[in-house]
Amino acid sequence: MKYTRYVLSFLLLPIAACNQADNSADAYGNFEAIEVMVSAESGGRIISFLPGEGELLEKDQVSVRMDTTQLFLKKLGLESGFSTLVSRIRTLDAQLHASRVQQDNLEREQIRVENLVKGGAATSKQQDDINGKVSLLEAQIAATASQKDAVYAEQRTLEIQISQVEDQIARCAVRNPIDGMLLTKYKEQGEMAVPGQALFKMARMDELILRAYLSGEQLSSVKLGAELSVRYDIAGALGETTGVVSWISPRAEFTPKIIQTREERVNMVYAIKVVVSNDGSLKIGMPGEVVF
Repeated sequence: MKYTRYVLSFLLLPIAACNQADNSADAYGNFEAIEVMVSAESGGRIISFLPGEGELLEKDQVSVRMDTTQLFLKKLGLESGFSTLVSRIRTLDAQLHASRVQQDNLEREQIRVENLVKGGAATSKQQDDINGKVSLLEAQIAATASQKDAVYAEQRTLEIQISQVEDQIARCAVRNPIDGMLLTKYKEQGEMAVPGQALFKMARMDELILRAYLSGEQLSSVKLGAELSVRYDIAGALGETTGVVSWISPRAEFTPKIIQTREERVNMVYAIKVVVSNDGSLKIGMPGEVVF
């Protein structure tokens, strides 16, 4: 009976070794995400910052709102000035209309005086007087038209300034650049922010990247765009999916301390990135394995 147990144990050893070889991986690493730092484009007090860390955010959704009171008041002042210019243009239009009506009357009078002078019924002084009045009115019309052009230029300047303020107001509503998860908040409601200052960090979670490390001998087995088998721990079991190699490091480096044993950490390795679709099972920092 003892002899039979020894024989069975001896026969099972190759099978166990084979299973162990089948479960071995070719490379190890950790999952990471492409993180996006979202910064303030306009300064001011934060009046709303609703999402919390770990929440999923939608692209173009407003996550942070800044105080726009001063900008709104500035816009009101510019719009008031714009309305004043509109009134000035209407006044100048009325002046131009009256001057042109007067010009028509003077031109008819000018023709009448010229005819009288030819017939000897009017003097040259009368003709000079009417000609002078016509010339003066033409100069006044030209000056009024020039004033109108200047007001139009002021109006266009105010339109640009109003558009600038509206753009600044729009930038006070900070929108999410991508769909993803809010990882870290750097500011809270009520705090002050300045342009360029980071407000929060987020990352896409529908795709994660497994950064794994290969030896020089393994490099020939991996090509850009190649599809590899990826394994990861889930609920005490081993999950498996596929990924695509998106990057291979051109430089060798020492194995990171979080990977492998102390002896293997001193070896030179090459990093690769494997893009993996995430159904929610994968988390940032989770260890993973690559099988060629």
